[in-house]
Amino acid sequence: MVNRDVYSGTRSCLRRWTTSVSDFLLNRVTSAFPSRHVRMFVLKRFGVVVSGRVAMYAGFEIRNPRGLVFLGDASIGPRVLLDARSGLVIGKNVTISTHAMIWTLHHDYNDPDFKVVGGSVRIGDYAWIGSGAIILPGVEIGEAAVVAAGAVVTKNVDPYSVVGGVPAKKIGERERKQYRYSPYHVLHIV
Repeated sequence: MVNRDVYSGTRSCLRRWTTSVSDFLLNRVTSAFPSRHVRMFVLKRFGVVVSGRVAMYAGFEIRNPRGLVFLGDASIGPRVLLDARSGLVIGKNVTISTHAMIWTLHHDYNDPDFKVVGGSVRIGDYAWIGSGAIILPGVEIGEAAVVAAGAVVTKNVDPYSVVGGVPAKKIGERERKQYRYSPYHVLHIV
């Protein structure tokens, strides 16, 4: 008769090992592969939902690919971190620039056990996330909003707003018109 604790511990260890290997293959091997077409093919096999064409530059990091949804064309710059552990929905024709980070989970610094908390993030159609911007859990970026480079977004961003700073505050307004561009078509990506 097998001891249940040993069996349970072994299963848990195998699960962690499998997750580690999957993360390595996705974020180190696939992310570095020189063809964007191969990168997207593999991402779809890992569970990323893609409606439209998405150009992912090399060097990305994705946490929980099964929680990531692209609703249309998008451009994701080099070394972007997409945390989809609590769900991340990226709208149509979105541009996310180099070194941006989108988080759906973080630690509760007041909890004695440093418990993980958070919420899903949604990026509206035609939004532009600038280089080095950080979007924190539970935030919604409105349609055609712009997040300036280096901004730290802690609250929802209204449609057509331009926000910047730490923490991000409204610094401008984008013209309200029907945008038709696709970042996928504008970029010449390897």
